[in-house]
Amino acid sequence: MVVPSLKLQDLIEEIRGAKTQAQEREVIQKECAHIRASFRDGDPLHRHRQLAKLLYVHMLGYPAHFGQMECLKLIASPRFSDKRMGYLGAMLLLDERQDAHLLITNSIKNDLSQGSQPVQGLALCTLSTVGSAEMCRDLATEVEKLLLQPSPYVRKKAVLTAVHMIRKVPELSNIFLPPCAQLLQERHHGILLGTITLITELCEGSPAALRHFRKVVPQLVEILRTLVTSGYSAEHSISGVSDPFLQDPQGPVELKGRGKEALGSQPDPSRCSPQRWIFLLSPMTPYPMSSSIFQPLTQPQVQILRLLRILGRNHEDSSETMNDLLAQVATNTETSRNAGNAVLLETVLTIMDIRSAAGLRVLAVNILGRFLLNSDKNIRYVALTSLLRLVQSDHSAVQRHRSTVVECLQEPDTSLSRRALELSLALVNSSNVRSMTRELQGFLESCPPDLRADCASGILLAAERFAPTKRWHIDTILHVLTTAGTHVRDDAVANLTQLIGGAQELHAYSVCRLYSALAEDISQQPLVQVAAWCIGEYGDLLLEGSCEETEPLQVEEEEVLVLLEKVLQSHMSLPATRGYALTALMKLSTRLRGDNNRIRQVVSIYGSCLDVELQQRAVEYNTLFRKYDHMRAAILEKMPLMERGGPQVDEEAEESKEARLSEAAPVPTEPQASKLLDLLDLLDGTSGDSQHPPLDPSPGGTLVHLLDLPCAPPALAPIPNVKVFEREGLQLNLSFARPSEIPALLLITATATNSSGSDVTHFVCQAAVPKSIQLQLQAPSGDTVPAQGGLPITQLLRILNPNKAPLRLKLRLTYNHFGQSVQEIFEVNNLPLETWQ
Repeated sequence: MVVPSLKLQDLIEEIRGAKTQAQEREVIQKECAHIRASFRDGDPLHRHRQLAKLLYVHMLGYPAHFGQMECLKLIASPRFSDKRMGYLGAMLLLDERQDAHLLITNSIKNDLSQGSQPVQGLALCTLSTVGSAEMCRDLATEVEKLLLQPSPYVRKKAVLTAVHMIRKVPELSNIFLPPCAQLLQERHHGILLGTITLITELCEGSPAALRHFRKVVPQLVEILRTLVTSGYSAEHSISGVSDPFLQDPQGPVELKGRGKEALGSQPDPSRCSPQRWIFLLSPMTPYPMSSSIFQPLTQPQVQILRLLRILGRNHEDSSETMNDLLAQVATNTETSRNAGNAVLLETVLTIMDIRSAAGLRVLAVNILGRFLLNSDKNIRYVALTSLLRLVQSDHSAVQRHRSTVVECLQEPDTSLSRRALELSLALVNSSNVRSMTRELQGFLESCPPDLRADCASGILLAAERFAPTKRWHIDTILHVLTTAGTHVRDDAVANLTQLIGGAQELHAYSVCRLYSALAEDISQQPLVQVAAWCIGEYGDLLLEGSCEETEPLQVEEEEVLVLLEKVLQSHMSLPATRGYALTALMKLSTRLRGDNNRIRQVVSIYGSCLDVELQQRAVEYNTLFRKYDHMRAAILEKMPLMERGGPQVDEEAEESKEARLSEAAPVPTEPQASKLLDLLDLLDGTSGDSQHPPLDPSPGGTLVHLLDLPCAPPALAPIPNVKVFEREGLQLNLSFARPSEIPALLLITATATNSSGSDVTHFVCQAAVPKSIQLQLQAPSGDTVPAQGGLPITQLLRILNPNKAPLRLKLRLTYNHFGQSVQEIFEVNNLPLETWQ
């Protein structure tokens, strides 16, 4: 006996009543078999009911591809009930990756041109959901005609379909450009909102459309002013704000009355008809709902502000036209509801993106400052993110809210505290470095583990850039190493040793502080490395107790040796840390007054260490004791004062240091060089640069390779530096030098610095020159430009120009900044004459 097919309502109840997944699969398999049989029999009266059940099965995640052709048959049916279910099935079961979706093109075209308003709405919704580029090209003319139809319902859906078409096929912009001016005069809010969305898409995709719509800025300003100053309208008011947001084609709807009951978390089939229930779960309602059930959240204010932001960007006249209105919106919008906050946020973003007045920009920053005091975490997060974007352009205005930003560091929400940390680091300057660093150090002691690395690195960079005194700088780095030494950057040890070595008057103070810190904790490896280096260099000052700036510290030779041996034997010590400790012991052998037999015994033990680096050091030190003991004191003298390469040195010293770094850069292997030079000749359209013969600058034909230059850095020629690139804090400068022994050779040092609040990663600089000039790129000193003025990246370009041809460079920069991948290609043709004459 054949079991009859279930009704949709019965199918839903039976599936929801299944106690196990196996029972649910059994019910669905049986019903899918009945649905297939019904499709094979070709029952025209019940086909739409069978498809409704299949769509419910599809929503549960089970395969329903066999119903695709039935959707096409229902769409071609003259009955509205069939068309409604057919179009819904097409939206759910078809997409542009399947060739079957092209078969409904003719049906959609017929329904758009000859159907009734509900049928036209169904066709437009389907086209805007699954319409491919081919369908959009074929049906663009029909949609254009519907833009000016008398029915507001059809016009609104036609406008939204036009938006989809432009996104799919940008070249269709010219078709939809003329009707927009007439659509802007609509009083129907739904059509107006769709039109603004359409204009936004046109302006973002076409510079010609952007110039065209700048003429309607006064009209848009007037529309927004009407929304702001109009009285309360129950039809369009959201939380007391007139149309705050824009209704998305697939966006949310506000339910009223029995609509809320029909759309609970689990809709009850007994509360509404099966067909209505199926449509409530669809991604887009393809037919007009009753206004008593659904009220669209029409939201033009935000969308108009976004459009004004696009039209006013880099345009003085348009920005001037909207300045007064933006001030009015910023001061008159209600902030007690999220709808008003959304309008205010868009107003702030618009003010900051156009050429607005200075007072208006301060007002925008103050609005974000008020957002920081809001109890809603989402609003505070938005405020922190927006202020972080504005801190570079309006630093002084953002500084007024520094105390509020610092308070946000204590937020339990990690995303909020991370944004507050980034903004706090960006607000550090020479006037507030002491107070801000104190706050950040307090946060470092209690911050979550995933923020410690960022906080520690930020404090070190800020201290290096704005340190008021060397002692304060040393204390700050020591505090960071003591608190979060395992989370600091790799260059923290080198920077601190360089800083201590250059501060001769603080040697005794530094070694006493570091010895005390090391005696308390040997787990922080960067701290142990710096302390071991400092004890080895200035151990005699530690034993003398000559530091007058701290409490007297009486240290015996035995205590120092025991502490260093403890570091060597600790299981927490890294091989590099043991190397520091072993070298410190060796240097103390010339600084201690006692017998060195204990040091010799410790050094000899590590002559058979498994670590090759440590073993080599121990063997060399043993050799010093045995064979060259008369030279040991001279070899182990104190390190000379090291030059400081940070931002506190003058410009001339920095240029000379960059030249030395460029000369010391490692030479790439031949495959790497070929890869760097294989750019394409960006100036002449060929790739000849990488195929030049070896450089031969001498008249007699003697081969002089660029890499055969002397190791000593060449003397800098009096050629001025050139800044060739600057964007969002990243800056690229070129400095020049010409070796006296090879006049035809020019050395260019490209130096990348970063003053923004975020690291620039994966930085690659490539160059090309005309064919008459030969170019060789050396490997860069790194691929990460630290934030806030950290150590720069340098790269050496060797250019041979024997014919003294005019020098032109084409540079290509690729990097990641603020989470975005950036590529810049530009030509440098303003090089000084001395570079090629």
